[in-house]
Amino acid sequence: MIVNQAYRFALDPNATQMAALASHAGASRKAFNWALGLVKAQMDQRAAEKTYGLTGDRLTASVPWTLPSLRKAWNEAKGDVAPWWAENSKDAAGIRNLVRGLDAWRDSKSGKRKGAKVNFPRFKNKRSETKSCTFTTGVIRVEPDREHVTLPRLDTIRLHESARKLARRLEAGTARILSATVKLDGGRWYVSFSCEVDRQIADHARSDAVLGVDVGITHLAVLSTGDVIDNPRHLAGGAKHLRRLSRRVSRRVGPDRRTGQEASKRWQKTNADRSRAYARVANLRRDGLHKLTSALTADYATIVVEDLNVAGMVRNRKLAKAISDCGFATIRGLLGHKTTWSGGRLVTAGRWFPSSKTCSDCGVVKAKLPLRVRTFECDACGMVLDRDLNAARNLARLVERETGTGVAGDPEPQGFNGREADRRTPLAGQVAVKRPPRPGTVGRQRPTADRELTFAH
Repeated sequence: MIVNQAYRFALDPNATQMAALASHAGASRKAFNWALGLVKAQMDQRAAEKTYGLTGDRLTASVPWTLPSLRKAWNEAKGDVAPWWAENSKDAAGIRNLVRGLDAWRDSKSGKRKGAKVNFPRFKNKRSETKSCTFTTGVIRVEPDREHVTLPRLDTIRLHESARKLARRLEAGTARILSATVKLDGGRWYVSFSCEVDRQIADHARSDAVLGVDVGITHLAVLSTGDVIDNPRHLAGGAKHLRRLSRRVSRRVGPDRRTGQEASKRWQKTNADRSRAYARVANLRRDGLHKLTSALTADYATIVVEDLNVAGMVRNRKLAKAISDCGFATIRGLLGHKTTWSGGRLVTAGRWFPSSKTCSDCGVVKAKLPLRVRTFECDACGMVLDRDLNAARNLARLVERETGTGVAGDPEPQGFNGREADRRTPLAGQVAVKRPPRPGTVGRQRPTADRELTFAH
C-alpha cells in the first residue's frame, strides 16, 4: 500500500550552516510576503474600480493565483526586491505555501471546503513566525552513514540522531523522498522528509475484536478491555521549571515595539532556555502518544473513538490546561493515519452520542449523569461499572452489530446480553442524532446535562 509519510530528524548544524538555514527561512518569508502583497494590491485595485462601475476587461488585469504565474512574477522582480537572493536556493521561495493558503481561503469562502472557516493569508512576521523552508528540487538525500543529510545549497549537515528508519526503506526501494522541510522549533533545527512509502500490511493480533477508546484527564485512555493508560501530565511535571524560567525572563530587559527597544543578550539567552523547556514537554507528549497509538493499531483492526469538541472543552478555564496537556486531537489524528497504514479502520462516534450515560449492558440511557459521578449505576438492570470503562464499551458496541465481531474484553460478545433493543438503545450508525430544541430554547445554551457530556470523558 502506497502512503505519504513524514520522517523528522533533529539537526546539528555548525555556525555557518545555522546562518545559511536562517537565510533560507528569511528568503522564504520574503517571497511569501512579496507575492501576498502583489495579490492584495491587485484585489484592492479591482475592488476600487468596481465601485466606479467598471466591469469585465476594463478592470485591471491580475496575476492568476497559480504557482507558475506567481513564480514567474517573482523571478522578474526578485533582482530589485531581493538582490541577495542568489545566496539561497531558488526553491526557497515560500510561494507554494501562499498558493495553498489562497486556495484554502477561496474554497472555504465558496463552501467547497468543509470544516472550520479559513481566513485570508496574513503577512509573516520575522519575530513571531516560525522559521522554515521547503525544498522540492535539487539534491535531497540521506548519506550512506545515516548520520548526515544533504540539502540544496546547504551541502551536508550532521544529524543529531540516526536516520536509519528512513535509510533502510530508501535502500530497499520502498520509499521515495518527495520534499524536505527545515524548521526551527524550540531552539533546534529539524528536517522533515515527506516521502512516498510502500507499506506492507501486517496481521493484527486481535483482528476479530473491536476496541473502544475513551480518553480523559484523570486517565489518558480507558480501553474497552479494561486496561487503563495513566495520564503522564508532562506539562504539570515541568511546571515548576517553567515558572522559574518565566520569572527569570520577566526580570530581563525584553523587546518593546512601542519604543523600539531591543532585547538584551541575557533576555535572549533566558528566553531560549524557556523555549527549549517547552519543546521538551511537547516532545515527551508526542513520543508517548506515538507509542500508545502504535501499540493500539498493531493489535486491533477496528478502533472506535469519540468526536470530541476540543475547541469548546478548552473554553473551560479550570480544565483548559489539563485538556491541552493530554492531546486529544493528536490521539485521534494519529489513530486515523496509523489504522490506514496497518490496514485497519477508525470509527468516529458522533459528538452527541451519549457514551457515558448509556448502560453498556442493557442499553438504557440515563437522563443526567454529572461529571462528578465517576461510577455508572444502571437503574434498569442494576449494573455498576466505572464511568469511563462503560463509555469505552459503548463505543466498541457501535460497530459490533455491523461487523459481527465481539467487543474486546467483553465475555459476552453478542452485545446487550442478547436482549431486545428498545428505541433508546444506540444502534449501529446511530451516533450523531441531534434532538430538536425545546420551545423557548432557541438561541440559548444546551441544558446543563448535555453540556457536561463534553467534559465527561
